[in-house]
Amino acid sequence: MAVRVTCINKDDGHHENPHEAIQWLGWINEQNNERGRSSRLDMYDFVEKKGGKAYVKNGYGNVAYIHGAISASGNPYVRTASDGKWTNNLLALPECQ
Repeated sequence: MAVRVTCINKDDGHHENPHEAIQWLGWINEQNNERGRSSRLDMYDFVEKKGGKAYVKNGYGNVAYIHGAISASGNPYVRTASDGKWTNNLLALPECQ
């Protein structure tokens, strides 16, 4: 299954603060229009342990896939890569309502 991440929520609602972690990711399965919301850890497990695919798409249709990573302090998180480069596409998404 593949899902397109469409929005995020950060800890304590500080969407613009780059030092706050993403807590929730809103997504849609574009094949069946199923929608949902997953925690950062659930999305990490989905892409790293369960073989799922997740991505973001910009207004031009360009896709950046989501990959799992581990912070220096040992916390799992997700980030995007486009054309082999790590990008901040998740942080550019709007707040989930």
